[in-house]
Amino acid sequence: MDFLKLFLRGIALLPGVIQRTEALFGAATGEQKKAAAVEIVGAAINIADAVTMKQIADSGKFTEGLNAIIDGVVTCLNASIWAKQ
Repeated sequence: MDFLKLFLRGIALLPGVIQRTEALFGAATGEQKKAAAVEIVGAAINIADAVTMKQIADSGKFTEGLNAIIDGVVTCLNASIWAKQ
């Protein structure tokens, strides 16, 4: 399967991962929760990467981008009705 499709499928998991991370690590800091979410999604994408026999060329930039995406998803969730519940 195309890496982009697998990557986007992994990104689609983010809202659920973030909500579960919030539930599991409620007392943790935002940075600790973000680190857990990056690790979970990164692992899912790396597994998909291994299956397709492709490698992430620059893992540092990949993780940096994943952090930015997670920040954006958290901002959206915090601005939504979900955050009010």
